[in-house]
Amino acid sequence: MENEKGAQAGDSPSPRQSVRKNLQFEPLSTTALILEHRPANLPAKPAEEAEKHKQQYEEMVAQAKKRELREAQKRKKQLEDRVKLEESIGNAALTWSQEILPNWSTTRSSKRVRELWWQGVPPSVRGRVWSLAIGNELNITHELYDICLSRAKERWNASPAPSTTTETDTGDAGSSHADKEASLELIKLDISRTFPSLCIFQQGGPYHDVLHSILGAYTCYRPDVGYVQGMSFIAAVLILNMHTADAFIAFANLLNRPCQMAFYRVDHSLMLTYFAAFEVFFEENLPKLFAHFKNNNLTPDIYLIDWIFTLYSKSLPLDVACRVWDVFCRDGEEFLFRTALGILRLYEDVLTHMDFIHNAQFLTRLPENINAHTLFSSIAAVSMSCKNRKWTQVLQALQKDPERASPVLKR
Repeated sequence: MENEKGAQAGDSPSPRQSVRKNLQFEPLSTTALILEHRPANLPAKPAEEAEKHKQQYEEMVAQAKKRELREAQKRKKQLEDRVKLEESIGNAALTWSQEILPNWSTTRSSKRVRELWWQGVPPSVRGRVWSLAIGNELNITHELYDICLSRAKERWNASPAPSTTTETDTGDAGSSHADKEASLELIKLDISRTFPSLCIFQQGGPYHDVLHSILGAYTCYRPDVGYVQGMSFIAAVLILNMHTADAFIAFANLLNRPCQMAFYRVDHSLMLTYFAAFEVFFEENLPKLFAHFKNNNLTPDIYLIDWIFTLYSKSLPLDVACRVWDVFCRDGEEFLFRTALGILRLYEDVLTHMDFIHNAQFLTRLPENINAHTLFSSIAAVSMSCKNRKWTQVLQALQKDPERASPVLKR
């Protein structure tokens, strides 16, 4: 062994090793090959060329170090921001759980709480806040949910497999109660399309049965309404933030609100009134875009229906949609239309340069990179006052005078 070591120590270095030995630094990549001497069978580099190559390499190394430093600083900033955000959410969660929720009736309308609400309800208390804000005017109990669910299960067990059922077999507003309850089977078709990227509501997912149960129970609770496409997204968002029975109570009470009921029961007259009220504030806030849409015959029903049906949970990233829900629970239906105007305002420059087809495609499939802070800054700039009239005043005036309700939409 000692002889082998001695032999290795006495070996003469290779030409490449000799070259690198003369360098001030060890080449770290193929970039450093510019510093290597030419093979022995080729003419040697002139001194000027060798010096030039050395300078080029040093410049490349310096640029690489600057790039690495910028990336390191960026990662450090992102980490600091994440820590600050987590601390902010943690502090806000303590404020909500220890100060606001125990004194809900006296604190919910205070300026401080409204400001905290606008900034976003912490996820850890979001379900409790939503539940209290939505309320339970229908006086639904956990026992009533169990009864409705039991009835839904009976119908599932009695119904044949929906092998030939299609998406279009949803019936219409004039269907009988029996037909509406038959929509229990249609729920199965829609669940698979609910937040597919999360993979938690689809068959075999942890929340598949829960979502199926809530939607089935609702069709038995309100057979006159039945199941309508879009309901699954609302129920899914509630499930992610509440226990099952509480989610059902919030779901039923949300859908019982005038705006949601008008859309889900396809009350055409009332829908036109909502669209007309929206157009009043659209023209007030975004006259240029309003005129562009008018010239292209792009009416609110083309994009608003999907946004209202799912309360933006299908159209916006889930975290952004939850922020919209936070303030919707605080301000009611007005905020749904204010959010719509905020979206239009955010993309006004893009939309004004599009034709009918591209506008419709853009608004029915919004960019996936919408940022909550940016959107809410745009929403904050929207005024829900027109000629000293608020949303409710405009809506009531239009309800009293149906002839003024969105003539563009009467087609």
